[in-house]
Amino acid sequence: MIIKNASVYTENGIFLTKDIYISGNRFTECEEQVRDAQIIDASGCYAIPGLTDIHFHGCMGYDFCDGTREAIDAMAAYEASVGVTNIVPATMTLSEEMLLGICQTARAYKEEGMQEKKARFHGINMEGPFVSHAKKGAQNGAYIQNPSLAVFDRLNDASGNCVKLLAIAPEEEGAMEFIEKRHGQTVISLAHTSADYDTAMRAFEKGASHVTHLYNAMNPYTHRAPGPIGAAADTSEAEVELICDGVHIHPAAVRTTFKIFGDDRIILISDSMRAAGLEDGDYTLGGQDVKVTGNLAALSDGTIAGSVTNLLDCMRTAVLFMGIPLESAVKCAAVNPARSVGIYAEHGSISAGKKADVILLKRDGLTLQQVILDGQLL
Repeated sequence: MIIKNASVYTENGIFLTKDIYISGNRFTECEEQVRDAQIIDASGCYAIPGLTDIHFHGCMGYDFCDGTREAIDAMAAYEASVGVTNIVPATMTLSEEMLLGICQTARAYKEEGMQEKKARFHGINMEGPFVSHAKKGAQNGAYIQNPSLAVFDRLNDASGNCVKLLAIAPEEEGAMEFIEKRHGQTVISLAHTSADYDTAMRAFEKGASHVTHLYNAMNPYTHRAPGPIGAAADTSEAEVELICDGVHIHPAAVRTTFKIFGDDRIILISDSMRAAGLEDGDYTLGGQDVKVTGNLAALSDGTIAGSVTNLLDCMRTAVLFMGIPLESAVKCAAVNPARSVGIYAEHGSISAGKKADVILLKRDGLTLQQVILDGQLL
């Protein structure tokens, strides 16, 4: 395949008008390496790498916590159709027995390898059960427990060691020891936490390196109590997630976050739940009832319960309605998440040798024109 005349997002973070060459399922350097090529004229389009969503719960009526192959399959198909070519879906705070079943299903699915016309499944974002009751948000308080090395090891073993991220409230008993002993096995993310600045800084010093959906389910940043947000800003290697769905964070706060952290340390996520891609109505998240109205998904008490917006739409919202440069938004939706979960060597940029995933977007309005997944038109 040869994609001609597109404005291509390059590895150095700028757009250049150039051709893209694909041989089999990988990008290649020159036309001579491509045989019997299918030609795609992408005039008037941006070409960006396939996106990676490292934090979402569900879509199209399915949830990762359904614990079934059918659910992962349906989610992976929808995500691919909207340009998200790599996924790391998230669990909720559930019983160990339920989480074990989810991990076993995930392991079996991952071992089968990439499914045709579906996003690649790379592992699990374990959001809970090691969170704080005080900042549980839409997590089920009945299943919250203190951080446990034994519980994590059982779950990670059941998953085939594919827990890519783990959420933890660092103020809880046992959290610091946990972070120190397991940060080499998975990305430790501060989440659903009432930690103050000093506690969060200790967690980063112990090996935490990530913050789950910044601003949500944590103490706010104030000038006398900067909390985990201030601690993350002061920790140069810490990366932070942002939900740019127009509901979770005000556009001004998004712009400020980019000024503080820069586009090297921000990861755009969708945090979508099972209603994404469907109409308004009544749904569930982690066994709790959720009402969806427009872009808002909420529990009966008004607590925001995930989003109903896919990652491509979040990226588009960040650019068109929040004033984030397209180059930065692409970096935060394609490059940074791939690096975060250790898959950047194969994914996240349009570079020779990498898997050939491309999204074509109209320059006017960033509307999706085509998805090329693994070198094939989707």
